[in-house]
Amino acid sequence: MTTIFLQAGGSNPLLQVAPPLLMMLVVFYFFMMRPQAKRQKEQTAFADSLEKGKEVVMTSGIVGKVNKIDGNLVTLEIANGTFVRVVKSSISKEMTEAFFAAK
Repeated sequence: MTTIFLQAGGSNPLLQVAPPLLMMLVVFYFFMMRPQAKRQKEQTAFADSLEKGKEVVMTSGIVGKVNKIDGNLVTLEIANGTFVRVVKSSISKEMTEAFFAAK
């Protein structure tokens, strides 16, 4: 009498894990990475559109008027005769829009 053993479950375990993992990556991209890239693109466009005389809010909450733009540096007038040099990226699009929308 000869006994034959058959292997049960001939499928690859990687094929069982791959679809849920792929779905998680797709969800992560559409809910995390894509909106962040869009916000970054809007922030860059806002920083490039700065012009003299425009009132802005920095990420630290300081409100000032653009006095001079020199490449990546912006000179803000935060009070009469008080000037501060800041980096363009420290001026927040979202905070500026929210601050002036509340007025």
